[in-house]
Amino acid sequence: ADRNLFLMAKGLKAAGLEEVLNEPGPYTILAPVNLAFSNLHPLDFEACLKHENYKHLSNMLSNHIIKGKKMLKDFKDGQKLATINGKEISVSIKNDEVRFNGSKLLSRDRQGSNGVIHSVDAINTLL
Repeated sequence: ADRNLFLMAKGLKAAGLEEVLNEPGPYTILAPVNLAFSNLHPLDFEACLKHENYKHLSNMLSNHIIKGKKMLKDFKDGQKLATINGKEISVSIKNDEVRFNGSKLLSRDRQGSNGVIHSVDAINTLL
């Protein structure tokens, strides 16, 4: 329902990840805000939404989904978190600022029916 996360929600649907997230979970989503999607390349976000690019989109957005429920208090400096596609995210905390592979935590601990959502300022493009 957060307008700042509209593009993430649109992307999850286009990538077929809504089905995964409707499973019991729990999940932690590190959701990029709308502004973060404007920094995409080489494919822009609208191109990513096309059916022929859904695998690229699914892989990219899966980098923002962690199995299990992680609240702000659960993140530790130097921690490694596995995404649902098997990639790894590093947590860093300095001067009370939490980052995930460089993406800054903006809002935190939004409860969902099967997990929690935190918003971040950048898209995690793990290879």
